[in-house]
Amino acid sequence: MTLREIPGTGIRVSRLGLGTVKFGRNQGVKYPRTFDLPTDSEIHHLLDVAREGGIHFLDTAPAYGTSEERIGAILAERSDDWVISTKAGEEFSEGQSHFDFSPQGIRCSVERSQRRLRRERLEIVLLHSDGNDVDLLQHSGALETLHALKAAGSIGAIGISTKTVEGGLAAFRLGADIVMAAYNPWHRVEEPILDAAVAARRSIFIKKALGSGWLGQDATLSPKDQVRQAFDFIFAHPGTTAVVVGSSNPANLKLNCELASAAEANALP
Repeated sequence: MTLREIPGTGIRVSRLGLGTVKFGRNQGVKYPRTFDLPTDSEIHHLLDVAREGGIHFLDTAPAYGTSEERIGAILAERSDDWVISTKAGEEFSEGQSHFDFSPQGIRCSVERSQRRLRRERLEIVLLHSDGNDVDLLQHSGALETLHALKAAGSIGAIGISTKTVEGGLAAFRLGADIVMAAYNPWHRVEEPILDAAVAARRSIFIKKALGSGWLGQDATLSPKDQVRQAFDFIFAHPGTTAVVVGSSNPANLKLNCELASAAEANALP
């Protein structure tokens, strides 16, 4: 699996990233089946499988329960290097999400992530949108705060995990390095954001590539073939920098790595 640079930042990420919601949160999630949180030993094994498959990029967030803290503690025990993308603006506690996009709220969120992840410099921080993408980008001061923290050297690359096409397009106009957008063969409405990334030479992280575990509705395809179809479709778009997929199952993670690598190779000119 190759690495792709986030333009202008010097940061390179593997084309497949490991989402870590399931490392720290199993309440209020949209997966089709309930699950227990993995043990530290199981997370170590997942990271070993990911690394063997070419992944060195982890995606987390304060809203993912104890994910950041667990990643910080577990990576401190390992000798391999990982690029970590986290988020700011949303916390999850007592079964509810709490949002704060004020400049002070964003600064405090970044500082908490630095402590939890045990890193002075965070490679990537994205705003964790509540759905009001354009309003928070234009009126909250949140993105300006991330720009200031990037200029100060506390963050390497900045952006937003969006919920609307308008938000993704606005983010690039306002200087975001990255937009995290939902995109797969069954959800194509956000494709204009990927097109804009190509035109602006910016980066796209794909979320919900496999429909948060629901996949598509094509009964003629096996689950494996649906994953293959999704990766082939997503990697075929030149705007795709990396695809983030979560998994707490080592066999599924290994298969994802194999299918993503094949899809990436098929997409090469």
